[in-house]
Formats: sequence, C-alpha cells, structure tokens
Amino acid sequence: METVRQGMNIGGDALKKTNRIQVSNTKKSLFFYVNLAKRFLQQYNEVELSALGMAIATVVTVAEILKNNGFAVEKKIKTLTVDMRDEPGARPIPKAKIEILLSKTEKFEELMAAEAEEREFAADGEEQN
Repeated sequence: METVRQGMNIGGDALKKTNRIQVSNTKKSLFFYVNLAKRFLQQYNEVELSALGMAIATVVTVAEILKNNGFAVEKKIKTLTVDMRDEPGARPIPKAKIEILLSKTEKFEELMAAEAEEREFAADGEEQN
C-alpha cells in the first residue's frame, strides 16, 4: 500500500492543500522518502509523513534523518488506530497509524544549496577521471 499524494482536497467550504507522503516499507528505499520529503519541504514549507503498521518505523527514521541533519523541525505527531478490511463485509482489523508533520528550518535553503554544490563537485570529479 503505497501512494504519494499532493494536490488539493476540497472539504466543505474550505480548500485545503495537502502535502502528504504515505510511506510503505516494501517498495521504495529509505532515501527515496528522505529526498521526496526534502522536495515537498522546498515546495510547500511543510510535509506530512504518514504510515500504517510496519511502515511506522520507516516514517520515524525518515523524520529523524531530516531533523538530525537540520532540514526539518517537528510540528506535530499524531498516533491513532484505524480499522482496515481485507475485503468488503469482512471484519475490521485494527492497524496502528502515525502522522508526523514537519516544517523546514531557517537554514533549510542553505543546507540544500550546500548539498547541490556537493553533488555538482562529485559529478565534476567523475567527469575528469
């Protein structure tokens, strides 16, 4: 169960922008989500990481990587249990869910520029070999 969603949600009279990454621990690498979250932070200033069940550890790791490297600060953490059904009419199975809202730090742009410069330098080094 993996989806990466961005866009607009219309609920009642309010128009709400969503910038949520729903993380799976089976399909993509950890750093795919780290880099995607950086792009969302760059574009929206905030990103919500969300996961169910065993993928919770992946979301927490992604959030910690972003925080420890100075890219993001944690604004809100929400834990809950949701009922999932394998098929319509089946008995609901409770699953743990986590949502972590991160916003970018003051030094986010500076860190991203340094990272881009590092990549450029590494690419130049490879071309010379």
